[in-house]
Amino acid sequence: MAATDHPELRDRSIGDLLKQLSDETSTLVRQEMALARAELSEQGKKAGKGAGMLGGAGLFGLGAFGTLTACLVLLLDKAMDGWLAALVVTVVWAAVAGLLALQGRNRVKEAGPPAPQTMETVKEDVQWAKTRT
Repeated sequence: MAATDHPELRDRSIGDLLKQLSDETSTLVRQEMALARAELSEQGKKAGKGAGMLGGAGLFGLGAFGTLTACLVLLLDKAMDGWLAALVVTVVWAAVAGLLALQGRNRVKEAGPPAPQTMETVKEDVQWAKTRT
């Protein structure tokens, strides 16, 4: 949009135009910062859930290690029945830990790059500013 499209801009002083540009730029920067904060907050929540699942996977992994240890102790102690039961429990806990780890990793990946919408609107703002000059 050229200055000839808005004759009222031609009648204003350079100082007034620079003040208006400064005010509009300040408003734009504040709005972009607010958008970035909102996007980062949302992504932080997603990453937090993924991290919680990874923590759960760690807990169940520790349980699998404890059960495996018990399995080995029982294996040495009673050679048959007790260790087989402990081995089954170990496999179940390991499967739970594996599933939680996969889900947690996927949630962390879903968080994606920081503030994609803000980056897009900043690009649009730069294009807008280029057309205004």
